[in-house]
Amino acid sequence: MISNRVVPGRVIRTVLPAEVADVVALHARARATYYPGGVPQDGTDWTEAWRGALTRPDGRVLCVVEAGRIVGLASFRAPEDGPGDTVKLFQFHVDPGHWRAGVGTALHAACVEEWRADGRRTAVLDVHVDNLRAQAFYRRQGWVPEPAGPEDHHLRMRLALPGE
Repeated sequence: MISNRVVPGRVIRTVLPAEVADVVALHARARATYYPGGVPQDGTDWTEAWRGALTRPDGRVLCVVEAGRIVGLASFRAPEDGPGDTVKLFQFHVDPGHWRAGVGTALHAACVEEWRADGRRTAVLDVHVDNLRAQAFYRRQGWVPEPAGPEDHHLRMRLALPGE
């Protein structure tokens, strides 16, 4: 596990369980930007879902903190049905008020550093098909889309993590 990273004006660190309300609020603000008809209400209790992610012994949730406020977060762990050298990025969000300020790039670099230190060789994620901004960001970071079916609501992307 990589320890806290300090870059000019921000700290990248593990989210604390006591910060779950801040995480849920950031998640809601970010998701609202890519659902044209509004965020679907599917019955998910996001406070409980994030609390679970924060306390999983096999997962990690990193955040970017600026001026004492969480402005970015990433949740990842090994996928339950994947090979041992693969990690899945389940959530990656930057507060919309901090887009295009380097928050996502710094957070992504910290994730990749962590994954490589853990011996991962491949990372995968699913991004909503309407979230073109996120898809473009991931492509700039080297992620490659996999073929999707016409009924898929998410696009699977893959990132090769070369070793040293």
